[in-house]
Amino acid sequence: MTEPLLDAIASDPLTMGWMQGFPPPPERQVLWRRGDHWQFPKTRWAFSHFREILPSVRVEGEGSSPLPRRIAADLGHLEFTPLDATALMTLDEALLATYTDGILILHEGAVVYERWFGVTGPETRHIAFSMTKSFAGTLAEILIAEGKLDPAAEVAAYVPELADSGFGNASVRQVLDMTTAVDFSEDYTDPHSGIGAYSSAVGFLPTAPDYTGPRDLWGFLRTVEADGAHGERFTYRTANTDVLNWILTRVGGMSFARALGERLWHPLGLGEADVLVDPLGTPFAGGGLCLRLEDLARFGEAIRKGGEGVIPDMAIRAIRQGGDPALFDAVRYPALPGWSYGSQWWHSHGSDGGFSARGIHGQTLWIAPESGLTIARFASHPVASGSGNDPISVPLWQALGRALNA
Repeated sequence: MTEPLLDAIASDPLTMGWMQGFPPPPERQVLWRRGDHWQFPKTRWAFSHFREILPSVRVEGEGSSPLPRRIAADLGHLEFTPLDATALMTLDEALLATYTDGILILHEGAVVYERWFGVTGPETRHIAFSMTKSFAGTLAEILIAEGKLDPAAEVAAYVPELADSGFGNASVRQVLDMTTAVDFSEDYTDPHSGIGAYSSAVGFLPTAPDYTGPRDLWGFLRTVEADGAHGERFTYRTANTDVLNWILTRVGGMSFARALGERLWHPLGLGEADVLVDPLGTPFAGGGLCLRLEDLARFGEAIRKGGEGVIPDMAIRAIRQGGDPALFDAVRYPALPGWSYGSQWWHSHGSDGGFSARGIHGQTLWIAPESGLTIARFASHPVASGSGNDPISVPLWQALGRALNA
């Protein structure tokens, strides 16, 4: 019989005592060689310490002054109704239900609510997971706006090494919007799925002694085969983002980590960050960014306010437009009706104009221009997919927008 999962209070990494002591006792250690960093409840410590567990490269930034605070003392008592529920829940209760590690809620540029849990604090470089994709998508839209990247060109035109892969004859736009048709499964519970093999190739999980597969990012991408016709539907696949990563590297003449620093971090005044790398030192654009929550919020604010002279208007328009809702995978994402995916961002197409960068286990950057709202959240939910927190989080973000503008 499967034991019930520990709740957010019982699984608090400080309560559990992970990696405490000099040295930590064996039963309290979190070790890469055992794959501990992917095992709940150890994940609640690991997600705030990934750059100590796995190799990474620095994203050069600079110190920045804190965001202005205008704390709303009673906001934690805000009530809303989760999807498919009848009982009301408060914001404070929702944070525990979604295993939140840290959250900043900004309204019109000022922090109105701030909470930290466990081992996560203002200076923690927490793993962003697939929120990293939206940074890559933003860099791509910048290059498109500058006329340096043709969204209609085929992938093989920029990366000939992928000509014989399933990505070779896909367009850059199809890669950006994840409407490619390739044999790659994003099943986080199956170690033999596409994402499982991907993780083994780039070294994020220890491999079996008899492992003979690819051992770097570029090598893995060349093995992905075609499966159907491109452009017919959106299917979420992390491999798309690192195809985009390869394209960006070729077009821009610099690594993903360096491009983040030069094109976003320094111009926007963000603090130093890190990106996980594969055995060749290639940054993992599909989900390897480790950054401070306040820098995530600052990036979101720049998008909300129109780019702040750093991100071109054309790129902001493309990001805010979203993809085609008719191509969206409504079966896999029942909590996201009417949404779309475009430019490596998730779009609600709601009245508040809300769109989002999202990562497994609850990582979220929610931007609602019509509500003046930006929400940055780190989390360590035991369920990787959005099904674990979307029924709570999505109506909460929308309720916050309505309340703060009442």
